[in-house]
Amino acid sequence: MPNLKEKLFQKIKEWRPRTTKLVKEHGKVKIDEVTIEQCVGGMRDIKSLVTDISYLDPQEGIRFRGFLIPELLQRLPKVPGGDMPYVEGLFYLLLTGDVPTKAECDEVAEEFRKRAAVPQYVWDVLRAMPRDTHPMTMFSAAVLAMQRESVFAKAYDRGINKMDYWDTTYEDALNCVAKLPEIAAYIYRMKYRGDTIIAPDPKLDFGGNFAHMMGVPKPYDDVSRLYFILHSDHESGNVSAHTGHLVSSALSDMFYALSAMLNGLAGPLHGLANQEVLRWIQGVMTKMGGKVPTEDEMKKFVNDTLDGGQVIPGFGHAVLRKTDPRYAAQREFCEKHLPNDIIFKYVDMLFKVVPPILLARGKAKNPWPNVDAQSGVIQWYYGVREYDYYTVLFGVGRALGVSANIVWDRALGYALERPKSVTTEMLENWAANPKTAVAAGA
Repeated sequence: MPNLKEKLFQKIKEWRPRTTKLVKEHGKVKIDEVTIEQCVGGMRDIKSLVTDISYLDPQEGIRFRGFLIPELLQRLPKVPGGDMPYVEGLFYLLLTGDVPTKAECDEVAEEFRKRAAVPQYVWDVLRAMPRDTHPMTMFSAAVLAMQRESVFAKAYDRGINKMDYWDTTYEDALNCVAKLPEIAAYIYRMKYRGDTIIAPDPKLDFGGNFAHMMGVPKPYDDVSRLYFILHSDHESGNVSAHTGHLVSSALSDMFYALSAMLNGLAGPLHGLANQEVLRWIQGVMTKMGGKVPTEDEMKKFVNDTLDGGQVIPGFGHAVLRKTDPRYAAQREFCEKHLPNDIIFKYVDMLFKVVPPILLARGKAKNPWPNVDAQSGVIQWYYGVREYDYYTVLFGVGRALGVSANIVWDRALGYALERPKSVTTEMLENWAANPKTAVAAGA
């Protein structure tokens, strides 16, 4: 058993008694109350999911296994010749909670290499689809097609002990995630680069190999590593992570769950925000005649936009109450590698003028930029200019966190997800007489 799997199993054995004790001895302890607004409003902020993989702190931003993004980028081992850490090291951290050594990163990289070969039938499926099919449809279909490879599904049919569900789920996680860079790059080259496919280079790491197969030179390898790390996880309540968890809770295997995750990510209210921000900025540039505006000119444009009933995309967040650290990490990259790019200059100008305007108008609890305000700009700069493809990049990264969560869901025996619904009439009756709601246990 490889070191990562051994370490993970030890962590699972240590963790299981904690979950069991909470349910048996403290299962009736109340940790939250649900309002009508939350019932109707998409269950916003209801504390009803458990994950130890990541936590979104309103003041500090996302924590991966307790580490803030600056800490993560500093402490994870870096790829030789690059500025960014191994994606493999992040995956190790998400699974175990421990910061890996360089040797442990190399071990995960070798595991991915052994599992990276994509079955021929996946290419056949993709080539059978019309070339104008959305790349996210292609990506989801490719993952779903591989369901026949599921180690967990075969073991379940044989009657595996439920305490061992995590083991075969782990195998599925590594088998699936290892193949995602080649599938994603293949879709890009097939659709947008004249069907000129670039074979993988087994000597390269996860992010470096993806950049190689995309055909984009350095430092795009570091762009890929940073992008996959920043987008890897975001608690369990967002649509993509929650969908993966929900489907997996029915004991559907990893391939079903990650395909469903991608379908949720494809929605315009979730994974498409980065391309919408970029499109909006390019529209602003057109209105400004292509020149970099002064701060006063940009302030006037922002105020005119808000006065017209429109929003400034890329600003605000449902949970965060400060600048998104994922935005800050990408901004630092831009300052180093593309400080004179005109689109970055626009983004940087908006960063300076938008938050004070939104604060003065009382328009947002968090007027600061989020991750989507920056990410599309970097992709565009390095020649990846097909908007529809950006969510595929998001999906490769998000699979890291969702698969790690699913492994732990199985390890701790989390139940089939099954919330209870109520009717509109019941809500109206409870609104008229709140005591009824208490008596009914609502």
